[in-house]
Amino acid sequence: MHLWLDGAHDAPHHMARDAALLERAAAGALPGPVLRLFAFDPPGITLGRAQDASRELDLERLERTGIRWSHRPTGGRAIWHEEEWTFSLVTRLEGEGWAASPPAAYERTARLFARSLERLGVRAELSPGSPRGVGPPRSAAGSAPPCFASTARHELTLGGRKLAGIAQRAVRGALLQQGSVLLGDAHAKLAHWVRGTSGERDALASAWRVSAAAAGESLAGDRSLARLADALAGELA
Repeated sequence: MHLWLDGAHDAPHHMARDAALLERAAAGALPGPVLRLFAFDPPGITLGRAQDASRELDLERLERTGIRWSHRPTGGRAIWHEEEWTFSLVTRLEGEGWAASPPAAYERTARLFARSLERLGVRAELSPGSPRGVGPPRSAAGSAPPCFASTARHELTLGGRKLAGIAQRAVRGALLQQGSVLLGDAHAKLAHWVRGTSGERDALASAWRVSAAAAGESLAGDRSLARLADALAGELA
């Protein structure tokens, strides 16, 4: 595993970088799995690759205020990226590599992060997933609930609430995973950029704050990516 402590960039830059890594892995041009840790500067939004931006976001407001957004190469739903540890993992799907299949890779990555967070005093657990068909509704304007409004199998929880989400995509024998570990409740700012009235947005933000957990309070003030990198390196060793 190559652990890459990357810098802070905007949403389009990060998504382009992960797409390029996936393409290199699919072409057999990576020397091994790459686990990239990064941050968003300025904060911004990513959408799942299949989401319709015009339905999910108030694009006119985003353009007026200069908020950067991008589609992810993976699936999932919208995320506001701020106050989080963000990562991507790119690998070939091989029996002797990180994993032989997408489900196996998903579980292995989740367990790696759960153990690494436990080193830092964050008692994360793997979720059994939300019951099928049960989840928060769309907003009045039709926007889908965000990534952190529901939990999939093997995503991470803290105190029964979602702490980390992981989306993934397989292409020609290669796999890209993208995930976020929440450090605070800034993810709820997404509500202010969906279509709807100000009252609807405020109500969504309040609901989304209580639907997810955050690791920040357990980290004793040090929220640096380097600290997460050290914990991951310890587990990978």
